[in-house]
Amino acid sequence: MFKMRGKAVPGRIILTLCIASFLVGTLFTRHTWPYTTILNDVHFKNHEHKMNLLTPKDCDRKRKLVEDDSGDIMGEAAKTHQAIQSLDKTISTLEMELEAARASLPGPKFMSERMDPSNKTSLQKAFVVIGINTAFSSKKRRDSLRETWMPTGAKLNKLAKEKGIIIRFVIGHSATPGGVLDRAIDMEEEKYQDFLRLNHVEGYHELSTKTRLYFSTAVTIWDAEFYVKVDDDVHVNLGMLVTALARYRSKPRTYLGCMKSGPVLFQKGVRYHEPEYWKFGEEGNKYFRHATGQIYAISKDLATYISINSGILHRYANEDVSLGSWLIGLDVQHIDDRSMCCGTPPDCEWKKQVGNVCVATFDWSCSGICKSVERMKFVHNSCGEGDSVIWNIDKGN
Repeated sequence: MFKMRGKAVPGRIILTLCIASFLVGTLFTRHTWPYTTILNDVHFKNHEHKMNLLTPKDCDRKRKLVEDDSGDIMGEAAKTHQAIQSLDKTISTLEMELEAARASLPGPKFMSERMDPSNKTSLQKAFVVIGINTAFSSKKRRDSLRETWMPTGAKLNKLAKEKGIIIRFVIGHSATPGGVLDRAIDMEEEKYQDFLRLNHVEGYHELSTKTRLYFSTAVTIWDAEFYVKVDDDVHVNLGMLVTALARYRSKPRTYLGCMKSGPVLFQKGVRYHEPEYWKFGEEGNKYFRHATGQIYAISKDLATYISINSGILHRYANEDVSLGSWLIGLDVQHIDDRSMCCGTPPDCEWKKQVGNVCVATFDWSCSGICKSVERMKFVHNSCGEGDSVIWNIDKGN
């Protein structure tokens, strides 16, 4: 029973009302359905009539318009792709500069070596900065490079001004600043003007720190597209190096070199021993892919990243492994360029004869050119690109 205004209503009356409502709805639907069908038929017939009115010429004209539009679309797509590549590089650079600006704000600091964004406009523009890692005891090695592939004096300055190629020997100071070792470098610098001095105590086991500081310092002096590190017992063809780098100048976060994955040496007393071998898994494991330490290059955004975060970048025993670890977790393009690790003659000589001039040459057995002081000139004469090549190089500006 259902109460309405205080009175009970019998259940059968409610049932009767429900049935009546259902019948009325069915009757309404039956009357309106034919009109819906008729409207759909009229729309279809009108469309069919319009299609019949099209002539073959109309169809040809429409097809031609579609084909022309397709060609235009492909052309626009190519332009759009180039614009996206350029925009990607610009965004990456702006992100790095933004982080540098943030680092200069008041508050907690996590970086010991930071780029000062206020000096950005005063930086010297360059295409590439080539830092040659050297030591106090390596004067003869430095002289062997000055006598072969590295310009000196007026030519070194001309190379910087006309081609945007900066070349410097990279060195810190001794444990006793101002001592005989430092004074010897001061005299050499006065003569050649080709050093980049770091606020760093020299030492074989400090190469990771030195590498980090090299990039951090270089980006505060030169606004370059690439930064290269090379050892002072490696032969380099500058023209081939610039050509190789120019291929990737539109790509952000680029890391070039001869990529390798050597074993993690856990045995104490051996060369390249890794004290933190346990971080790389079980004994016998290999490192992640990274560029071999004789020579490698990174783009400006990666060098800036290292500069900004230098205070919290971990340093492993081996400098090339350290650099690889700083970049392994980033969205970086690893470029494996085997022309950057050619062997000494006859290897580089054969490649030169068939037109594949090498970027860099050294002996794997010595991690550089064996007896480089005596053999650098021989390698240069056998595998060098020619002294005039670098002056005619086109970076594709």
